[in-house]
Amino acid sequence: MGNRLTQIATRTGDDGTTGLGNNTRVSKASGRPCAMGDVDELNSHIGLLLCEPLPGDVRELLIDVQHQLFNLGGELSIPGFELLAPEALAQLDQALARYNAQLPRLQEFILPAGTRAAAQAHVCRTVARRAERAVVALGAEEELRAAPRQYLNRLSDLLFVLARVLNRAEGGGDDVYWKSERLARAQDAE
Repeated sequence: MGNRLTQIATRTGDDGTTGLGNNTRVSKASGRPCAMGDVDELNSHIGLLLCEPLPGDVRELLIDVQHQLFNLGGELSIPGFELLAPEALAQLDQALARYNAQLPRLQEFILPAGTRAAAQAHVCRTVARRAERAVVALGAEEELRAAPRQYLNRLSDLLFVLARVLNRAEGGGDDVYWKSERLARAQDAE
């Protein structure tokens, strides 16, 4: 790997293609590089979220998620290769159950707002959904394991829950609720 990374500007992509891990070249506009790029962008946004003050357990979880996203990206970069372990999805399921149990039940839609960390978690959530859509599109074009799609789906759910957790961290407050005019009228009519 070290030899591959000694020269960053290879100019081999100047023709609009990119090299995959199996030494094939594909268009940069094709599904696989698009999915890889969305996963990479998600990982970068999580890195930005990690710049915020976070509870220690959330920080540790997000650091591990970054490593798992790198595994997921590696799996996407080599057709037919398996790198994302089943334990990665189980970890997200456990974290979802744990953090969601601490939260009050939602009574209304919430806006992607609140603390800076919560807002960044919402950005991560939306990028995770886009990455998931890219992986679904790739799976429609060629055979792909379910694990990458499932991981991104569960991660976006977890990021929503973590945004709610981060809005409450250190006595921070609550979610920012959507003010639905229709619901307000219905409540006034009661």
